[in-house]
Amino acid sequence: MAPPPDNRSDDEWRAVLSPEQFRILRQKGTERPGTGEYDSHYPSQGVYTCAGCNAPLYKADHKFKSGCGWPAYFDSIPGAVARHTDSSFGMERTEITCTNCGGHLGHVFKGEGYPTPTDERHCVNSISLKFTEGEGGSAKAKA
Repeated sequence: MAPPPDNRSDDEWRAVLSPEQFRILRQKGTERPGTGEYDSHYPSQGVYTCAGCNAPLYKADHKFKSGCGWPAYFDSIPGAVARHTDSSFGMERTEITCTNCGGHLGHVFKGEGYPTPTDERHCVNSISLKFTEGEGGSAKAKA
């Protein structure tokens, strides 16, 4: 697999990410359920971007209330999110990463019965995201 376009070294990432962002985005960590800034965040317009590289990932209207303890989206912006098989913890899941920088976002689950157009739940760590308000998401991203 080719490296993502934004392929900074760990030291370069540590210089721009908080220790917790580094743990999750670069070391594939997970924040505790119900603790993330965007878990209960439901704006009508805007764009969620990667907290590492600011690449647009999800539109506000992709988000839905899943009750899982993490922000949930039924789809991503086309080409923004890559999927990889994750066999950690003795199970097989589908990891999702930012296509631009390879930052770990979370996992995607299919067939859980949520009434969404894709029958998918992208379960994303809030700390992996920033939110930009507005229809086009062109306003300055919130940290």
